[in-house]
Amino acid sequence: QVELVESGGGSVQAGGSLRLSCAASKYAVSRSCMGWYRQGPGKERERVAAMFTLGGTTYADSVKGRFAISKDSAKNTLYLQMNSLKPADTDMYYCAALSCSTGYPMFWGQGTQVTVSS
Repeated sequence: QVELVESGGGSVQAGGSLRLSCAASKYAVSRSCMGWYRQGPGKERERVAAMFTLGGTTYADSVKGRFAISKDSAKNTLYLQMNSLKPADTDMYYCAALSCSTGYPMFWGQGTQVTVSS
């Protein structure tokens, strides 16, 4: 079965950087549409970044210019580089495999926690 495993979360001070990784098993990241989501307590899960099969990317307005999504085909891994982190970025971050036709998530990872202190 498809498995997505996130890593790279942690605690960082405001202004710092983190890189999240999502290693995929039994799923070809390079040929797929993929996304990163985040969710905090009592909040709806929101998509922060997505990458589509032709390389197009989209970002939530709140992270544009600070976050960058990328793939490494050789490692079958999705990344989220997060720079200039703010306390408002504190959330659980999830990797998702998306349907390329609808954009909706089909498979989820277990999540990795990001905490940004002021």
